Amino acid sequence: MGLFSALTLSLNSLISDPMSIVSSPSQLSDRLIRHEFTILIPAHNEETSIGSKVLIAASYADRVLVLDEGSTDRTMEVAALGGARVVPISGGEEALLDVLYKASLDSELAVLIYPECMQDIDLLSHVLEPLRHGFDLSVGSWPCRISCEQETVMLFNGKSTFKEKIGFLAITANSLQKINSGRDHLTLKSLLSAAKTEGLNVNYLSFDVDPIFRKLESTRIGVVVPAYNEELLISETLSGIPEYVDRIYVIDDGSIDRTGEIVKKFGDSRIVYLRHEINKGVGAGIIDGYKLALKDEMDIIAVMAGDNQMDPAQLPRLIFPIIEGRADYTKGNRLLTDDFMTGMSKWRSFGNLLLSFITKIGSGYWQVMDPQNGYTAISRQALEVIDLDSVYPYYGYCNDLLIKLNAFGMRVMDVVMPARYGRERSKINYGKFIRKVAPMIFRGFLWRLRVKYTVLDFHPLVLFYFLGMVALPAGVLLGLWGFLQILLQNFLPSYYPLLCFLVLGTGLQMLLFGMLFDMQVEKKRNERVGLAR
Repeated sequence: MGLFSALTLSLNSLISDPMSIVSSPSQLSDRLIRHEFTILIPAHNEETSIGSKVLIAASYADRVLVLDEGSTDRTMEVAALGGARVVPISGGEEALLDVLYKASLDSELAVLIYPECMQDIDLLSHVLEPLRHGFDLSVGSWPCRISCEQETVMLFNGKSTFKEKIGFLAITANSLQKINSGRDHLTLKSLLSAAKTEGLNVNYLSFDVDPIFRKLESTRIGVVVPAYNEELLISETLSGIPEYVDRIYVIDDGSIDRTGEIVKKFGDSRIVYLRHEINKGVGAGIIDGYKLALKDEMDIIAVMAGDNQMDPAQLPRLIFPIIEGRADYTKGNRLLTDDFMTGMSKWRSFGNLLLSFITKIGSGYWQVMDPQNGYTAISRQALEVIDLDSVYPYYGYCNDLLIKLNAFGMRVMDVVMPARYGRERSKINYGKFIRKVAPMIFRGFLWRLRVKYTVLDFHPLVLFYFLGMVALPAGVLLGLWGFLQILLQNFLPSYYPLLCFLVLGTGLQMLLFGMLFDMQVEKKRNERVGLAR
């Protein structure tokens, strides 16, 4: 069986049954002297994780070498129990490549993989695939984006690969022996330079800034772009959406300018265009975008308005907490940044702070600020538990969405980010907006108490809230009536002021107790989630 036929069989078997091809120590010792595929893993004090890494490597290769760099724990013992051969080394990079060269003397293919790369089993497939198509050497960093066309290895930040830690290196034995001929010691830089000098066919993998970006490749991400008369900025918005986004849902909410025409001519195959013949409101547009994304089975759906106000560079910060299982819904928070207050009028800032306080009470997410920030991301699982048709269709949709998410126990996280203001103009009239949205939040608050604390579960805080909402207005009315009687010089019993303060104080106290218990429920739920993780 040829080398790459064996690799193909190994990869296919791994997909169907990962445990079926893990080699046991006895199996490894019974291999032929000439190995088809050797994997080398540097390790230092990795007692708790080296075992799983050895098993992953053994599911691909017929020989695994753990290069122990002076561990003081049981790393070597655990690696040996997993079926690996342990090779103590010292001398850094040159020592690693020296062992790699020696391994190539009795192996057709040698792969050096640093420990952080072993966390993602798919990475090995990316390393090996170019060698199956005629490449002599496959080299890159963790994480990677496949690109077999680059003549030089460059990071996204413009730095040379040589200044970064290589995550993996896969090379055929003949190529490595050709490179090492006549050279005393190899370094990664000299190896790559020699490969170019020798005219080897080298596959370079480009790089992301943060290792966690690797996870974006296995996540289906959609972006909803609500747009209403955005002909000046819609093109900039679409151009800025990152390449790792799988679908872009542009919802044209009855625009009467050239917005739709620009979107249709934009030329991005990821775009799904939907037009409302009449203006239904930004909330209705986003909900329609959510529905399309659910139909396409997107894993995470973000919202980026068509006015280019939302910085694409901040999108990963919204997505990663969901990928990592730390949140179901993330949203931007500009209230903690100085430029937010600088870019906003005092009236608009006050309105946003007031809405934040009202939304905290209504939604039960006491840690959430800047509720009108539309830069959000949500998991498919969270969307599937919500009746999307019941979400408020206008600018208050984000407040209503928070209320519904809390009722069903979804985790919400604020992501602090700077405000970005350019040529866009806010369409929100905060005076009118608060008058319309505040009653909606109050109705949503009552609905949340009923669903969360009486239907799905029971908590006595609903009684405290009920008593507070009865006693506090009653105390205010008694006070106003008493004040009116004083103005009219009518007789009032001597105990009347005390009665007013008693009713008023009781109502306020009941409301505060209700809020306190509501906070504790949310805090305990977060603690349980943290322990479960």
